[in-house]
Amino acid sequence: MTWYRWAGEDLILDCHLQPKASRDEFAGLHGERLKIRLTAPPVDGKANAHLMAFLAEAFGVAKSQVSLESGELNRQKRIRIQKPRTLPDLPGLTARPS
Repeated sequence: MTWYRWAGEDLILDCHLQPKASRDEFAGLHGERLKIRLTAPPVDGKANAHLMAFLAEAFGVAKSQVSLESGELNRQKRIRIQKPRTLPDLPGLTARPS
């Protein structure tokens, strides 16, 4: 199993979130999930909102094209990115198969 998969033109990410970090960044892999460090605290949905904005910028899409599929109250999250325009340099991430 890998930390991402393509669903048509959408990219599904399995993430492990580390809130209250010193900076926003992709931090490699955590088991079979992509580890993401965020400066936002895990209260009142702030970390989730910050995560959506961070991923939207990284993948070149509008915030409305990033959605949380599971893990709203958990560090383990599944995210859908609709039609990503750019792919950041992440371990093992390859373009959508044709």
